[in-house]
Amino acid sequence: MPVRVAAIQMVSGVDPAANLEAAAGLVAEAARQGAGLIVLPEYFCLMGRRDTDKVGLREAYGEGPIQDFLARTARAHGVWLVGGTLPLAAPQPDRVFNSVLVYDPQGRRVARYDKIHLFSFRQGDEAYEESRTIAPGTEPVAVDCQVGGRALRVGLSVCYDLRFPELYRRLGPVDLILVPAAFTATTGKAHWETLLRARAIENLCYVLASAQGGRHENGRQTYGHSMLIDPWGGVVALQAEGAGVVVGDIDLERIAGCRASLPALAHRVLA
Repeated sequence: MPVRVAAIQMVSGVDPAANLEAAAGLVAEAARQGAGLIVLPEYFCLMGRRDTDKVGLREAYGEGPIQDFLARTARAHGVWLVGGTLPLAAPQPDRVFNSVLVYDPQGRRVARYDKIHLFSFRQGDEAYEESRTIAPGTEPVAVDCQVGGRALRVGLSVCYDLRFPELYRRLGPVDLILVPAAFTATTGKAHWETLLRARAIENLCYVLASAQGGRHENGRQTYGHSMLIDPWGGVVALQAEGAGVVVGDIDLERIAGCRASLPALAHRVLA
């Protein structure tokens, strides 16, 4: 029996309350379509006018309105909900952790991953430097989920992590890799789908990527193209632009079949 999952695509703005309201509606739609695991995009709660706006929104781990929203929403729909990312307090007062939190269908927080690789890019007038406001995480995280009566081993990552395949090797064999993201339009056009498909092929698993996708109030343009990719690198479902829901099925027997046909994971030499 396949496992139905969903990626939420958003065009988040500068008002956190409006973003949470939009996220709630999209999660409800994904749940109506039968998704048992739903992933929100990076910065779903805020795309601020300034990089420092996220610092002003930061929450202590375990409490705060964004975390309450995630727990309540997961419980209301009886789904695994991945809040894909929110700003959690870091030791430095001028920085946050860019964190993924995973909630089970009872609304219990069961996993946290702090984004390890911090994005830096400069091309003409377009420039980003996440290390100015974000503290890096240090540990890869995978979580075991029971979705639709099936056991899934799920690896967590965020956006720029996608460029570092060694992170995914550290996770060990997983059935599903999650990639909440806010890829820029510039880098997204060049690399997004290629990188996602490569991670699926390398690890012989599904990849579910939930993205920001459109023109934001702060002027930033994100690439979108949220998608589900199968273990052979095929795109199962995709939404190019705008807010919406990408729903697709994970077939655990297909993972097993691909790994039996091409046992690349067992052939690794340079572990």
